[in-house]
Amino acid sequence: MKDRKNMWEIKQAAQQSGVLEIYIYGDVESDGYDWWTEELAKYADIAEIKLYINSYGGSVFEGTAIYNQLKRHPAKKTVYIDGFACSIASVIAMAGDEIIMPRNALMMIHNMWMFSYGNAAELRKAADDLDIINNAGKQAYLQKAGEKVDEVLLSRMMDDETWLTAEDCIRYGLADRFAEEDVDPAKVAGVMQKANLNVQQRIEMQKSLVAQLRQLTEPCIGEGERDPKEKPEQKEEANSIMAMLNGFFDAEK
Repeated sequence: MKDRKNMWEIKQAAQQSGVLEIYIYGDVESDGYDWWTEELAKYADIAEIKLYINSYGGSVFEGTAIYNQLKRHPAKKTVYIDGFACSIASVIAMAGDEIIMPRNALMMIHNMWMFSYGNAAELRKAADDLDIINNAGKQAYLQKAGEKVDEVLLSRMMDDETWLTAEDCIRYGLADRFAEEDVDPAKVAGVMQKANLNVQQRIEMQKSLVAQLRQLTEPCIGEGERDPKEKPEQKEEANSIMAMLNGFFDAEK
């Protein structure tokens, strides 16, 4: 059987003593090795961890453990969203002391879900357990956001499975600043190809992203809505996201 490549990669940053680089590209899933308690412990004296994320999400249990391990580590954590940080991958990102996003990067937040089977009592317990797990993820967002978002708004966004642009994330406190360069669309397309999405998931994702683009590009029709005529950078942001999506769609053909 062919060995499966780990979802993560770790390396000492070249020419930067005391800096550890970690890459989470692809699905967040268990690899049969408790890296986050064993391997990370080898770098207890590291000064800074640079975490690069490009992931559609995956295992809630694995992702929650990764988040907690990173939060406990004494190093400064800088997170770079290299394309997508969706579902549990967005929770992992919240471990960052600083989160940096290119203008055409995207984050998606939603309520946790899982597969379950059994009798009525077991299914009721599974639902109760899922509520607890979901609240843990919600607290990670709230801790990072501070006063920029309240629990009522956050809950609504999670209920709606909300896609957030980099601008949205900064506004809600889920990111700290823009990166200097945009995402390479080819890099994003490659990750999405490996995310094992079924047809319906791809359709729903594309619908959500199109709606997000429409929000960025349409003139305002009511008080409080954003007007790209007043903010020309929004048109540039929308064009960057469209370029990224075109790269993904081309890979799908």
